[in-house]
Amino acid sequence: MRRAGGRLALAAAAGAAAELAGLGLIGTAAWLITRAAEQPPLAALSVAIVGVRAFATSKGAFRYGERLAGHDVALRAQATTRERLYQALIPAGPLNHRGADLLSRMVDDTDAVQDLLVRCLLPAVAALVTGVAAVTIALFLLPAAALVLLAGLVIAGVLIPAGTAAAARRWSARIAPARADLAARVADLVHGCADLAAYGANDRALAACAEADARLARLERRQARANAVAVGLGALTQGLTVLAVILAARNAGTGTVATAVLALTSLVSFEPVLPMAAAGERLTGVLAALRRLREVRTTPPAVTEPVSAAPVPGGPPTVEIDDLVVRHGSGRSPALNGVSLTLTPGKRVALVGPSGAGKSTLLSALMRLVEPESGTIRLNGVELRELSSDDARRMMTGLTQDPYVFQASLKDNLRLAGPDADEDALADAVRRARLERWVKQTGWDTTLGEDGRTVSGGQLQRLALARALLHDPPVLLLDEPAEALDEETADALMTDLLDATHGHTTLLVTHRLRGLEQVDEIVVLENGSVIQRGTHEELVGADGYYRDLWRSEALVK
Repeated sequence: MRRAGGRLALAAAAGAAAELAGLGLIGTAAWLITRAAEQPPLAALSVAIVGVRAFATSKGAFRYGERLAGHDVALRAQATTRERLYQALIPAGPLNHRGADLLSRMVDDTDAVQDLLVRCLLPAVAALVTGVAAVTIALFLLPAAALVLLAGLVIAGVLIPAGTAAAARRWSARIAPARADLAARVADLVHGCADLAAYGANDRALAACAEADARLARLERRQARANAVAVGLGALTQGLTVLAVILAARNAGTGTVATAVLALTSLVSFEPVLPMAAAGERLTGVLAALRRLREVRTTPPAVTEPVSAAPVPGGPPTVEIDDLVVRHGSGRSPALNGVSLTLTPGKRVALVGPSGAGKSTLLSALMRLVEPESGTIRLNGVELRELSSDDARRMMTGLTQDPYVFQASLKDNLRLAGPDADEDALADAVRRARLERWVKQTGWDTTLGEDGRTVSGGQLQRLALARALLHDPPVLLLDEPAEALDEETADALMTDLLDATHGHTTLLVTHRLRGLEQVDEIVVLENGSVIQRGTHEELVGADGYYRDLWRSEALVK
């Protein structure tokens, strides 16, 4: 913060110095030209000649320094803001924002931090310093002209910007929601184009998007007219002020040289002041953007990090889940209700149950993506909530319910789980996920579309599984690894997977019962509670959900 403050002060000083050099340049040039017309000895003009050269050269140097230092501190502030926003989102609690709105906040609103410094703060400092200097010069030459100039600068630099800021507050309250609505509709068009085409909804969606675009355009045109009026008023104020200064000088009998200096000094003093109208309008938008960023940053996190994280316990992992209760929102039924489970080193447990039974929620609790309401999870005797979330996920992670594929090559998508993995490790993970044939056809460097748009559902699932196997955590969590696969591939994959995880602590969520005779324990969940547990042979021989599902699956086969 101290270094950033120093850079900001340096940028402000350089910007003010550049404007003062410009003021000095015009004032000295005015004196030089009018005085030269009187044909004095050349020696009488030598200082002014040198001054003009010095001011002209220094203005460019100071302007370069202001741009360099100002944009440096602005870009650093923008990067810091964006980093903090990322940290607030990973993992975040429930967000009441659409994806397009979040993207707009991530891109457009973080740009506002740069505008706050470059377009608002630094120009305001330069305008203030220049205005004070111009009024001081006028006060020295003619006090009456100084009062006129001060009044004009206050109107152009304070009253008009205040008016544009008030107008901007009014319009931004309507423009920001309209812009967010348009962004969301465009995102829906892009991501949902296949479904829209399939159901003949293209025209309706395009019409709704066009209507949102027209509504935003109307609002922005009205705001632009208000801004144009403000710019015109600023120029009118500048002209009337210069005219009034000249009349005051003439009435006071001021000489030609002093009148020229007063007139041109007054004229150029408005150069940094007139942009304050646009700065006032932009400041309102910047403050609104900062408020939107604050909304995201103050979103309660999904889990509470410990004040002082405990070290990761060593040794083979033993996970003890005792009377765990997880609820997604107050007032709702618990997603997990009193679940207890023990994973000893090398033990493999399968979670079975209907959709919505709480299987994926249990995996999320183990990965510290949700906060339990009550109950405990212990890793080698250490309470899981006493570990940092990153440490917890290093110990227990794997295949999540909704895996994401990035707009990157196949190799880079895999290396998300193992940045240092060599070619042999990548090939082994692909082979174990039964993906080697597809990899040979597409190639390691093939770019996969955003969110897996260029791959099938089965390929996406196996790619995510290969990523989990490559990561190879001490406790492997697998959520529906055979999802979206055909029967033959799913059976073969489950067989390979159960063989590959032999002796590896594993918690497997699945709807497929074939091959589960190899696991050490099967836990059946329903409505968040454990209704059955035991080995495959024990559960098949007992009345209940598991035997009914086993018989249904046998009939399908």
